[in-house]
Amino acid sequence: MRIDALQYCNFSREIFQQMNQGGVHAVHVTIAYHENFRETVANIEHWNRWFEQYPDLIFQGRWARCVETAKATGRTAIFFGFQNPSPIEDDIGLVEILHSLGARFMQLSYNNQSLLATGCYEANDPGITRMGREVIAEMNRVGLVIDMSHSAERSTLEAIELSSRPIAITHANPGFWEPALRNKSDAVLKALGESGGMLGFSMYPHHLKGKGDCTLDSFCQMVADTAELMGVDHIGWGSDLCQDQPDSVVEWMRVGRWTKKIDYGEGSKSAPGFPAMPSWFADNRDFGNVEAGLLAVGFSHADVAKIMGGNWHRFFESSFGPATA
Repeated sequence: MRIDALQYCNFSREIFQQMNQGGVHAVHVTIAYHENFRETVANIEHWNRWFEQYPDLIFQGRWARCVETAKATGRTAIFFGFQNPSPIEDDIGLVEILHSLGARFMQLSYNNQSLLATGCYEANDPGITRMGREVIAEMNRVGLVIDMSHSAERSTLEAIELSSRPIAITHANPGFWEPALRNKSDAVLKALGESGGMLGFSMYPHHLKGKGDCTLDSFCQMVADTAELMGVDHIGWGSDLCQDQPDSVVEWMRVGRWTKKIDYGEGSKSAPGFPAMPSWFADNRDFGNVEAGLLAVGFSHADVAKIMGGNWHRFFESSFGPATA
């Protein structure tokens, strides 16, 4: 089975068909960056129309067993997630409501300070806030996965410690390979693995060594080195694929409504838009290239199966339902 724990494409029937052609059985899709609750509900409505239009290709995923259904029926289960806690606004009661609507992942912060935690672009990281502690407990209770992909170091380590259930970093790479602000330290990765959490490797060029020129061999060797650091049972994919998105979308991702100025994030004034993807990963049909690359750097077929989707499937089984006493 193949699972990708983060995509934000300009979705279309063509992309859904590519998921099918690539044998991708589940995808965690971003349905909110800076949206409030009502705007997020509107995005869910949009997805509901796609589920109605393309039932031969996709359906809404809610539980781990949906991945098995997708594999058996040749479709892709779509799981909802947020890159920012903005959909819950300042109301902890919305955590349960959004979970009931199908949300399964929520980042505690995007690049900035939020009501819950600190983003990786802030100069200072005071850690998890008072509200953050309460929301972590509520997310644990209902089965909404804590995602710290864009969060700063102290906040991430505190989230791992405070959460009674394993957390996820759905789309990032190790800082030892490429020191991007969004990539994670050895300390974070070790704590994540020791706590039973999951890391999804990103193919987004700003997170890669050499950006769009990154080689498949370099990427897969990085995966092998990370497996040595945190354990092969705690890694998978979170490609951060933004296929077919216009550059106006990357501006929304970075700027939202929090500033009047242009923030270039990991880009620059000379290259403000989406960067070119590496040649070996352009769309969902290319997961086979990565699978072959993992075998080439020495992973066994059993471990490749874990990384391609088995690890995420196990994580889904223990994470999406309400906490047990």
